[in-house]
Amino acid sequence: NPEVVERMNTVLYHSLIDQRLSGKFEEIQITDSDVKDYYKKNPEVRTSHVFVQLRFDATPAQEKVALDKIKKIKRLLADALKAAKKTFSEVAREHSEGVAAATGGDIDYQTKDKLDPTYYAAAVALNVGGVSDIVRSQFGYHIIKLTSVKDFKDVDVGQYKRIIFDERRDNIFDAYMDELKSKNKVVVHNELLKE
Repeated sequence: NPEVVERMNTVLYHSLIDQRLSGKFEEIQITDSDVKDYYKKNPEVRTSHVFVQLRFDATPAQEKVALDKIKKIKRLLADALKAAKKTFSEVAREHSEGVAAATGGDIDYQTKDKLDPTYYAAAVALNVGGVSDIVRSQFGYHIIKLTSVKDFKDVDVGQYKRIIFDERRDNIFDAYMDELKSKNKVVVHNELLKE
């Protein structure tokens, strides 16, 4: 049965990874100083956004429709803010898509690992109160407002230790896989990959 074989291969793969890398994973140590240094570069941010949904595999026609829509909203937002007619929150409530529209685009405080990398990078590049240009993430288009950056004294240090551990573990795994690829011939048969 092909399903049984696939499950067995998955178990064997995970056992091999555990055998080869568990010692390196156990050596990972994270100090409070590591957390402070990491947090300076990767703070927990509170953002609001105007969002136009678009799948990562959208057609060019869908991409154009979504881009035209977010550009129109960007102009409306700029005019509203300049004339003090509406707040960012009001524009987001009226024009944004997705669940955050009901809260004026507010998605509360989020850590780096909980946000799309492009979204997070755009958010941390802003000053508090600043509004981004149009940002494309894997979920669609955003106009982001950075509303707050959490003080380090208020963060969950344990959560940040987990984030740092996960990143270091991923780096060890990636280095191991790169080493295997450099020592072996790897052929990917894309036509056999399942969606």
